[in-house]
Amino acid sequence: MAKSKSTPGVKKEEKDAKSVKTKAENRNVTEDSKMTEASEVNETVSNDSYQNELTAERDKYLRLAAEYDNFRKRSAKEREKTYTDARADVIGKLLPVYDNLERALKMECSDESYYKGVELIMTQLTDMLGTLGVKEIPAVGEPFDPNLHNAVMSVENPELGENMVAEEIQKGFTLGDRVIRFSTVLVTK
Repeated sequence: MAKSKSTPGVKKEEKDAKSVKTKAENRNVTEDSKMTEASEVNETVSNDSYQNELTAERDKYLRLAAEYDNFRKRSAKEREKTYTDARADVIGKLLPVYDNLERALKMECSDESYYKGVELIMTQLTDMLGTLGVKEIPAVGEPFDPNLHNAVMSVENPELGENMVAEEIQKGFTLGDRVIRFSTVLVTK
C-alpha cells in the first residue's frame, strides 16, 4: 500500500512543481512583456523628447535666421540713410557757392573772358548738382507750397492771383523727395 500512497503524492508534487514552474514561466513572460512594454514606452518617450528637442532647436534656428535677416535689412537702410544725409549735407554746404556764382553772373562785367570763366564754372557746378540728383524747386508763377517754399513777404499782384509765388529771392533745391533748401519767395495776397 505504500506504493499507492506515494504515487498520488508524487503526482501531486509533480503537478505542484509543474504548476509552480508554469507560474514562474508566466511571471517571467509577464515580466518580459512588461519590460518590453516599458522599453517601448521609454523609446516612445525618448523619441518624443528628441522630436521636441529637434523642433525647439529648429525654431531657435529659424528665429535666429529671421533676426539676422532683419539686422541685415536694417543695416542696409541705415547705411543708405547715412549716405543720403551726408550727400545732402555736402550739397547744402555747396549751395552758397552756387548763390554767389549766380549773383556774379547777374552783375555787369567789363572783362568778357572773366565773365565767360564764371559762366563756365556755374555751368559745371549746375551739371555736377544734376548728376547727384539735385533739382531746383520751381517757384515763380507756381502756387505757394509751404512744403517747398519759405514766404518772407506778401505782395499785391492782381495778374498772378491769390497765394501764388510772385518772386524768388533765393532758389530752393531738392535731393530726391528731400528738400535740401526751401525756396525763399514773395507770395501774392
